[in-house]
Formats: sequence, structure tokens, C-alpha cells
Amino acid sequence: MGRLGYIFRCIAHMDYGALFDTVGRVHDKSGKNRIWLFFDVVKCGFKFGAGYKDYDLLEFYNMDDAHRATFVTRGVNNTIVRMLNDPAYYHIVDNKNEFYEQFDEYLHRGWLHFSNSSKEDFAAFMEGRDEIIAKPSDASCGQGVEKLARADFDSLDALYDHLVSSGADLIEDVVVQHPDMARLNPGSVNTIRVYTVRVDGEPHVIYACVRMGNSDRPVDNINAGGMYSAIDLETGKISGPACDKSYHVFERHPRTGTLLPGFQIPLWDEVMGLCLEAAAKMPGMGYVGWDVAVTQDGPLFIEANNLPGHDAFPQMPSQAPDHIGFKPAFQKYLKNL
Repeated sequence: MGRLGYIFRCIAHMDYGALFDTVGRVHDKSGKNRIWLFFDVVKCGFKFGAGYKDYDLLEFYNMDDAHRATFVTRGVNNTIVRMLNDPAYYHIVDNKNEFYEQFDEYLHRGWLHFSNSSKEDFAAFMEGRDEIIAKPSDASCGQGVEKLARADFDSLDALYDHLVSSGADLIEDVVVQHPDMARLNPGSVNTIRVYTVRVDGEPHVIYACVRMGNSDRPVDNINAGGMYSAIDLETGKISGPACDKSYHVFERHPRTGTLLPGFQIPLWDEVMGLCLEAAAKMPGMGYVGWDVAVTQDGPLFIEANNLPGHDAFPQMPSQAPDHIGFKPAFQKYLKNL
């Protein structure tokens, strides 16, 4: 009932206006008959777990079913999550404070559970600190994250009041990234998203991409205006151009001009080792997306994700000109997928 239930939930909650807009957009791009496209989108939803956005962005309308079956669609990604992750353990990563407590040895920075601390605790934490990062506990996609400078407030009391009014739950040291990572975009901490799967107790890195900011915001999330590029797991080099949420393609970072293909991620072996070690210790979840920052002293965790998104896999037409998706990479470890 898992897959069938997912399909029926999609039908019940589908944005039919957006679906028809997608059909019209694909018709304009491909010249294919609208009625044929409508039924093909529906078919791909049932057969391949592909949402209408998948159908459009992955250009399923230009593929036969054999090639479509190789793609990690939204439905396939949800299936992997169900196969490997126990919802009873989601709280470990959904709540940043729990994650920080459990994986503190991999954070390498000071932090404070602000909403659970006294004003005196806050004042003690701020001793010797001029800047902090403030985060809500359970938001995602960089929502609610602020970089705050002590000098921008009239007093420490004023900073404290701002944190209370903004609903900050956690405050922490500002991560100073490795100079090579800053070459990508110095205004944000540019992180590595590393996807791991653990099968029969053995963790494996299955994919990694670098996420770069493209604005004045301190976060690199795609939903906050950022972009991503795939990384070759063997070399730690960026393997192709970047894409943003609108799937614009960039050979060079638009803010810094840094050439992306071939760019070497520093301390790559340490990044891989960090994620494999942590993946072996993550209870109840065998499919995790780890967000890693690289500093001069080594890699550290920003956060982890129990529902790793499929939209960063290298499956766009420019990334998969042979129309072979990323699903075979998972099938090396998940034979029943």
C-alpha cells in the first residue's frame, strides 16, 4: 500500500492548475499534443512516481519508458526514505538542538540552546564574541537564519531582545570557511551536501554536491537563491556547471566569476570520512543528507536531513544527455528499488 497510498495522496492534493500550466508549457517547448501530454504526465506519475515538475524539468516527454525508469523522481526518492529511515528517529535531525547534542563532536564550534537558556547564560556565551548565527529549531531551507553582529545593536540587552522577538531557538559561532571555499562565494558559507546510505550496517557515500550562495544572504540553500554543482566522488572536483532553482546553468559563479567545472573541494578525503563515520552512528536512519562546511581546520557539520531532496541529483538534461538518471547508483545497494 505504500506506493499506491503515495499515488492516491498525490492525486488528492495535486495542484491541477499547475498541472495544466505544465502541460501547456511542455506543449510550447515540444510541440506535442496537449491531450497526449496530459495522459503521459498522469502515466508517469503512476508508473515512475514522477510529479509534473519532474516530468517537465527532466524532459520525460523526450524519453521512452526504459530511460524514464532510471530516474530518481519524487516518488522514488520517497520510496528510498521509507525503505531506510524510521520516522520514530526523525526528531534527531528535525530538531537542531537534538542533532547538535548528539553530534557535538563533529560541530567544532560553540553553540547555545537559546530558547532554553537564561539571560545570564546568553551573556556568558557572548563573552568574546562579536558575531553569531541565530537559527529557529525546526525550520528548513535557510528560513529564519540570521547573521547578527553585536555592533549593530545598542547593547547586549537589545541583541537579546531581538533574539527573543524573532523566535531564535539556537545561537552559534559564525563558521569561517576555508579560503578556497570562499572563492566560490565569500558572502555565504558554501556547504557540501553529502548523501549517504547505510545497508546491512555499512555506510556508503552515494552522491555529493556543493551548494553556493548567490546573494547577500549568509545561506547557500537553493530555495534561498543559491545554486549547486555535482562533485566527483573520487577526486573531490566539481564535475560540471551549476544549476539554480530555476535551472539556469552557470559555468562560472555569477558573483565571483570562479570557474566551477574542475574546481577542487579542499580536504575532500576528510569530508568523506566525516560523513561515513557519522552515518555509521546515526540511529534509525540509513538515508541521510549531511551538510558539511569546510574550514582550514577541517570539515564540520552544519546540519543533517532525514528527507534528502532528489532535486540536486545530476539528472537535468544538461547533466544526463544520455537520458540515464541516478537511480542505478542507488540500485547498487538497494536491489529491490
